[in-house]
Amino acid sequence: MLTRGQTLDMSPIGAVFRIRKTPEETNGQALEMEWELLPRSAGTPVHIHPFASETYRILEGTLEVNVNGQWKKLQKGEEMTIDKGVPHTFRNPIDGVTRVYNTHTPAMQFDAYFEGLNNIVNKLSSGRKDGLKLNLNAMMHLCMLMKKYPAEIKSVSPANFIVSFMNSHVKLKALKV
Repeated sequence: MLTRGQTLDMSPIGAVFRIRKTPEETNGQALEMEWELLPRSAGTPVHIHPFASETYRILEGTLEVNVNGQWKKLQKGEEMTIDKGVPHTFRNPIDGVTRVYNTHTPAMQFDAYFEGLNNIVNKLSSGRKDGLKLNLNAMMHLCMLMKKYPAEIKSVSPANFIVSFMNSHVKLKALKV
């Protein structure tokens, strides 16, 4: 369970998340985090949140947000909300750190999802802070995580059926061991 002030150091994928308000503090209304996106870091694959909206408020730097295939540049002080079910992703296009206040509304199980993501990044990077390669092993772990939280997040690109296939492959492989 995440706690206020907790830091999820995912530097190997270009991000550090600090928990600002937990679902418990907001009575399940939201999970609020402050992100530091490292220079030139990319976000997640294009995805949707089937039952939640997501808001980005830029505290420092520049954030590019892809909504329905169109990139929009947000600067310090600007804010954007992505409605539930809308395909999106993000990236830091600059050579400096971008800080973003991020909110998922309602909170649902986003805290568990991000805690799982942090665990995967730390496991696969073996404590290294340099870039984590998105190889087949990393993709399989991420697919398993996404399939565990289908109400929170679904991949659009790669298509969700590919994520499902990879997740099934991992489960079958685990049964053979």
